[in-house]
Amino acid sequence: MSELQGSSVLVTGGTGSFGKAFIRRLLDDIKPKRVIVYSRDELKQWEVRQHFGDDPRLRWFIGDVRDLPRLQRAMHQVDYVVHAAALKQVDTGEYNPFEFVKTNVLGSQNVIEAAIDAGVKKVVALSTDKASSPINLYGATKLSADKLFILGNHYAAAYPTRFAVVRYGNVTGSRGSIVPKFRALAEAGESLPITDLRCTRFLITLPDAVQMVLDTFDMMQGGELVVPHIPSHKVTDLAQAIAPGAKMHDIGLRPGEKLHEEMISPEEGRRAVIVQDGKYYVLQPELASWGYKPIENATPVPEGFHCSSDKNDIWIDADDIRKILDSGV
Repeated sequence: MSELQGSSVLVTGGTGSFGKAFIRRLLDDIKPKRVIVYSRDELKQWEVRQHFGDDPRLRWFIGDVRDLPRLQRAMHQVDYVVHAAALKQVDTGEYNPFEFVKTNVLGSQNVIEAAIDAGVKKVVALSTDKASSPINLYGATKLSADKLFILGNHYAAAYPTRFAVVRYGNVTGSRGSIVPKFRALAEAGESLPITDLRCTRFLITLPDAVQMVLDTFDMMQGGELVVPHIPSHKVTDLAQAIAPGAKMHDIGLRPGEKLHEEMISPEEGRRAVIVQDGKYYVLQPELASWGYKPIENATPVPEGFHCSSDKNDIWIDADDIRKILDSGV
C-alpha cells in the first residue's frame, strides 16, 4: 500500500506525458484524496481535463514554477509533491539558456521554498541522464536542480519536509518522441536521419517511470538520488523497430548531444548502492545534517562503477523495442 493513499498530491508539469500517466495511476490504483494539476498551459490543461473527465478528486491550477506565490497557494494542505515541470529540449536550451535557468533552476528553488513553507511531507523531483557529467545547458540546469533538491534537506532539517530525486533516460511514448516522425518518414519512403550511427541510449517505459516515483516515495528518507537499472539500446535498433527495413543516414551529433548517455558518473558511483534486488541504484548523500541513515541491506556497487549506455549490462534489440512499442506503453 502506497503512503500516498488518501493524501493530497500536487504534480508540477502535470499535463506532460509523465504527469498524465502518474495522475492516471494515482486515480486508478493509489486512491488519493486530492490531486492538484499544476501547469502553465491553459490549452493543455483543457485537453487533459477532457481526458480525465469530471473526477472530483482533481484540482486544476494554472501557474508557472517561476511564480513562488502561486506555488505557495497551490501547495496549501498538500502532503506530497512530484516536480515534473521543466524545459527539456537540448537544442532549445542552447539558444535560450537563461530561460532554462529560470524554469529548471530558479523554479526548482521555488518548489523547495513553497514545499517547506506549506509543511509538505515529501517531494520527489524528476531528473534526466543528461544531468550526469553534463555537456549541454539543459543537463547543467538539471544537475543544478538535482543539487538544490538533495541539499535542500539541509535547509529543511528542522522541518518535516524531505526531498529526493529520480533520474532516468529516454521514455517510450513521451511527448516529443521520435517515433511518429520516423514512422512518417518511413511511410514517405525517405531515409531516417540518425544523429550518429554509433549512438546508444537508455530506455524506460512510462509505467516503469511512474512506478519508480511511487517506490521512491515509499523508500526515501530524504537526500537520495534514485536511478533505475534499465536497458540500453542502439539508436539504429530503435529506428529499425519503428520502421523495419528503412534506410538510415548519419547527420552527426547536434550541439550539446552525447554519443553515449550516462546515468551515474564514476565520481557519483563511489556513493552508489543497489536496492530492491537490483531494481534501482541509490546515490546516498555525502553530508546529511537532517539525520539520514545509510540504507540497510543495500548492496555496494563494484569499485570504479559507473553507469553509461554503452557499458550497460542489460541490452535490448530492435525486436525487443518493437514489442515495447506495440504494447502501447
